[in-house]
Amino acid sequence: MVKITETILRDAHQSLIATRMRLEDMLDALEDLDDVGYHSLEVWGGATFDSCLRFLNEDPWERLRIIRKHVKKTKLQMLLRGQNLVGYRHYADDVLEKFIELAAKNGIDIFRIFDALNDMRNIGKAIEKAKTTGKEVQGCISYTISPVHTEDKYLSFAKELKSAGCDSLAIKDMAGLLDPAAAKSLVSRLKKEVELPVQVHTHCTSGLAMMTYYAAAQAGADVLDCALSPLSWGTSQPPTESIVYALRGTELDTKIDPSKFAPITSHFKKVREKYSALINPISERLDVDVLAYQIPGGMLSNLVSQLEKQKKLDKYDEVLAEVPVCRAELGYPPLVTPTSQIVGTQAVMNVIAGERYKMVTKETKDLVRGMYGTTPAKISDEFRKRIIGDDPIVTSRPADNLEPELPQVQKTYSDLITKPEDAVSLALYQEVAAKFLRGEAVAEEIPSKEISTKQPESSGSSNPGSGSYDVTVNGRVFHVDVVPAGSSSSVTSIQSSISTPSTGKTVPSPLQGTVFKILKKQGDTVKSGETIIILEAMKMENEISSPYDGTIGAILVNEGQSVESDTPLATIN
Repeated sequence: MVKITETILRDAHQSLIATRMRLEDMLDALEDLDDVGYHSLEVWGGATFDSCLRFLNEDPWERLRIIRKHVKKTKLQMLLRGQNLVGYRHYADDVLEKFIELAAKNGIDIFRIFDALNDMRNIGKAIEKAKTTGKEVQGCISYTISPVHTEDKYLSFAKELKSAGCDSLAIKDMAGLLDPAAAKSLVSRLKKEVELPVQVHTHCTSGLAMMTYYAAAQAGADVLDCALSPLSWGTSQPPTESIVYALRGTELDTKIDPSKFAPITSHFKKVREKYSALINPISERLDVDVLAYQIPGGMLSNLVSQLEKQKKLDKYDEVLAEVPVCRAELGYPPLVTPTSQIVGTQAVMNVIAGERYKMVTKETKDLVRGMYGTTPAKISDEFRKRIIGDDPIVTSRPADNLEPELPQVQKTYSDLITKPEDAVSLALYQEVAAKFLRGEAVAEEIPSKEISTKQPESSGSSNPGSGSYDVTVNGRVFHVDVVPAGSSSSVTSIQSSISTPSTGKTVPSPLQGTVFKILKKQGDTVKSGETIIILEAMKMENEISSPYDGTIGAILVNEGQSVESDTPLATIN
């Protein structure tokens, strides 16, 4: 018998619609999902925490509590990024311990814990703490293919996970790289040599997933991760219904009654239609090239979204070609959060800037320094020096270099904290969480595929079609003035809409993002290459440096301000 973990409430929509599914679209299906007979429902962790606060104006803790209220029979499962928790950097141990304690208290039954580098130093504390809650702990092998990743190394790591106290193992194939032969061999050896239940997780991106699951099940896999058909295939998981039917009547039968899927599938078909404008064809299509660039399902849809925001989607193929090159230079990390974001974003930077490593994110520097752990392959001394100069290398457990964080959070945000969960949210996401807790967050609009125009305002012009229009494209409204080409009013309108500093050389934003921190002020002396502003873009911190020697003439933006590509940030005299 093979059991099924359903991912439609977490990884399925993370992979296809950038984690934008709202709680309101889950509620009517929860009790039916609970009645199916799943091994577990994956409902939390991964990018859901970030998206709830940043885009959906939802409290992720309240989402978990409500789901728990409606799901009484089936275990609830979350994805925990080891010392990264649900964020993109290492957090201090006090934050980790409190997060896991509260996650268990609010409804999590199974903690699936992984580290992007398969470094035990980054997950030992999370496993230890999760075990104290009495919940099930599943240790993950972050699966990838490279010159330095071997089956023997995966077996050795699995034995470490067992020794640390894990109750089960998961092969986490985040990019759809696991082929049937490799699945059969790895699962067989894990079952024989480690003697723990084995769960297999993959994505359909490469087209291998269905065959891989069948091979894994025949080799003894205990649980398979699947997604109900409306949000399956593409960069998501194989369809639950298909796997259940395929195994029905065999020794691998899931014992799930397929008739129970009808109302749930019908519900999520409507949900899919609601979010259809978010599903990019790139995320849905079969792409065997993933076997080369190895970007995982969740990252692929987010990468498309990020490139669209940067108005650089035409660079998609160039970015995909750059990813494996960056990955090799950075020590062949498995591409899963946060390393997928680090490598993927750095690849975007290299392509957008037109010069490799002209812009280097803080996170890339931290990876090279060893702040995320030991990379599978050694990073060359030449490359390391290029990225971080003579900065010291971290060789100890990375989290040992972090001071407790909660006391400072409680001091800084004392007016916003009304319950323990608030303090943890603020430790994880700082101003993003603070904006939510202040009641300033606004839910992102769900885009529509419709394109419409309102009637033009009267312009007093005799030119047909001239006037002011409100144009709606994919749910966004643009106010457009239409005038004859070449007319003086056209030129005046364009010129008046551009604000250019009157003195000094302008430092433009290379990216669309949010001003995270301003390091210089008017009158400060700067040298070429010295950081002026830190811009948060694509969930990474990007240092914007002065292209010139000189003096800051003006800072043209404020912290927290959203900026578009080419927005003037500062002037240098």
